[in-house]
Amino acid sequence: MKRVQKGFTLIEIMISVAIVGILMAVALPAYSDYVTRGRLSEAFTALGGAQPAAEQYWSNYRKYDGFDGTTTFPAATANFRYTYVANASSYTLTATGIGKMAGFVYTIDQNGTHATTGSPSGWGVSASCWVDHKGGTCSN
Repeated sequence: MKRVQKGFTLIEIMISVAIVGILMAVALPAYSDYVTRGRLSEAFTALGGAQPAAEQYWSNYRKYDGFDGTTTFPAATANFRYTYVANASSYTLTATGIGKMAGFVYTIDQNGTHATTGSPSGWGVSASCWVDHKGGTCSN
């Protein structure tokens, strides 16, 4: 009588484990960067929405100082807090990463100039755009 083998051999299981390990080594860092880029959009949306609100505040009061006390000023979130430095004729609005986003610092001013003044290692900085990809590249 011939005996029928059931199940997998040890070598087949080890090859499967090795393939899964290689896939995970590639997929996890890519997914982590993807999640980080998604969280960055929170800061970009808040800063982009605050700029026209600051300009509206200026057109109403002929000054920028005091805008940070309005309801249109971005509220802090789990990922970013927002600060505002202003005088009568200029302002700089800054989004600073906290928690998992620590190290990211984005600014916008009265001229609409976007800048990345701080970022974690590998992301890069820019005086003319908001860095949203590793290596210092910007989408805009």
